[in-house]
Amino acid sequence: MLAIRLPKSVEKRLEKLARRTGRTKTYYARQAILEHLADMEDVHLAERALERIRNGEESTIALKDVLKRHVLER
Repeated sequence: MLAIRLPKSVEKRLEKLARRTGRTKTYYARQAILEHLADMEDVHLAERALERIRNGEESTIALKDVLKRHVLER
């Protein structure tokens, strides 16, 4: 269970959307969290990968080599 406080303006927008669409406020809050959570997880993974690259623990591959190997191989 999660309880959150929203600014009144956001709460009103959420209520209006729920009324217009026949869905619940919970539905939209859940959808927003799930979508944003996935984005935040992606950012976290990218930041960790960048850190490993900068520390010399991981290397990169030039885009032209990736394309040659996986897309433009003939």
